[in-house]
Amino acid sequence: MRLSRRQFLGLTTAAGTLPILQSSRSIPSKSTAEKDGLQVSLEELNRAATAPVLKLDGISSPVVIESIDLLRKGREYFVRVRSKDGAEGIAVTNDRARYLYPILNQRVIPYFIGKDARDLESHLFGLYRYQSNYKLQGLALWCPLAWVEFAVLDMMGRMAGKSIGQLLGGVIRREVPFYMASGRRDTTPEEEVRYLARLIEETGAKAVKFRVGGRMSKNADARPGRTEKLIPLARKRLGDDIAIHADSNSSYDPPKAIEVGKMLEDINAVYFEEPCPFDHLEDTKRVADALTIPIAGGEQEYSQRRFRWMIYHRGVDIVQPDLQYYGGFIRSTRVARMAAVAGMPTTVHISGGFGFIYMLHFASCTADIGLYQEYKRGIDKYGNWFNPPLEIRNGALTVPRGPGTGILDFQDLFKGAERVT
Repeated sequence: MRLSRRQFLGLTTAAGTLPILQSSRSIPSKSTAEKDGLQVSLEELNRAATAPVLKLDGISSPVVIESIDLLRKGREYFVRVRSKDGAEGIAVTNDRARYLYPILNQRVIPYFIGKDARDLESHLFGLYRYQSNYKLQGLALWCPLAWVEFAVLDMMGRMAGKSIGQLLGGVIRREVPFYMASGRRDTTPEEEVRYLARLIEETGAKAVKFRVGGRMSKNADARPGRTEKLIPLARKRLGDDIAIHADSNSSYDPPKAIEVGKMLEDINAVYFEEPCPFDHLEDTKRVADALTIPIAGGEQEYSQRRFRWMIYHRGVDIVQPDLQYYGGFIRSTRVARMAAVAGMPTTVHISGGFGFIYMLHFASCTADIGLYQEYKRGIDKYGNWFNPPLEIRNGALTVPRGPGTGILDFQDLFKGAERVT
C-alpha cells in the first residue's frame, strides 16, 4: 500500500508513542499535496510565526536579570542566570562555547542585564539589533542567544513550577520515540551495519540513521561504492521492522541526490536528510519534487524567512531547526508553527551532548514532531540529573518532569566550576 503524503504526515501528529513504518507500508507519495489542501498563504505562515509563544501564568512581577555567567567544569560549559530577587537558572551548552564565549560575553550577556525576563520574546529582536549583532547572524550569534534563553526559561520554570514544555504551551507527550544516529563515515558498509545493529541492541531503538555520501563532497562518496552498497545492506541485515533514515550532509547535486533518493525509496526509508548543499534551496526543492521519500532539511538554517520559503515553496517536507544553532526554543517553535499550518512535521536537529534533553522538552509540547527524534547517547551521563531519572522504554525516551529543564540539583554541578571571562 502506498501512503498519500497527508496520510504520512498524519502519522506524525499522534501524541505519545508513534507508529513504526512497517515493511507493509510504502513511503508517502507527495503528488497529492495540492489536492490534499496543503498549500498555504504567506499571511497564514506569518500569523503562525508571530503569535505569542510563552505561557507565563503565575509570574506576575518583573523578573529583572542581574547577572549571567559562563562557567566551565572539565569539558562541560554552563550558563547561569540570576535575577535581582535571587532566582536562578542554568543551561548546558554544546562544545562550541569553547570558541564562541567572546560573543556570549561581549555581545549577548550585556544586552540582557537589567532586562525583564518575562519579555524574553521581544528581547530576541532587541538582541539581534544590539550593537549591530545582525551582522553576526548565524551559528556564532544564535548559539550564545540559545544558551541564555535556555537558562532564562529554566529560571522562570523553576519560579512557576512548570517545565519548559509547559512554558511553551503545554506538555502533550511524556515519551519521545527516537532513532539512533550513527554519525560515522569511516566504516565499510558491513562495519556500519554491524555498528547500527549494536546500537539497536544496546538501546532498544526502533529506528536508525546512517550517513551517505561524503559531506559537502560534490558527489564524492566517503569511499568508492559505500553508499550504493550500504543502503540495501542495511535493510537486508536490520530487517523490515527497523525504520531507516539517511543523511548526506550536503553531499550531492540534484541528479545524484535523486539517484540516491530512489535507492532509499526502494528500502522504504523514513526520510532523506540534506541531500544538497544546505543553502542551495532551489536544488533541494528540485530533489523533493522528483522523489516520493520525504526530504528533511534546516539544521544549518538561521533565517526565519528562509524557513518560510522552504515551507511555502515545499522545498523540504520536514523542517529541522537545531535548537542551539537556530537560537533556542522560541524561534524554533515559530518555525514549527509555520510548518504545522502547512501540514509538515518539525524534527529538530541535535548538536551533541546535553542537546537531546532540550529536544525532549521541545518534543513534549510540539504536536507535529515527526515519527522519531535524534538521539546519540547520553542518558547514562545525564539521566540521573533528573527526578525521576530518565529512561528508555520500548524505543522511546522519557521527558524530564521537574520545573524548568528539570535538573534536580544544579548547584552541585557548579562545584569546582570556573567562570569564563
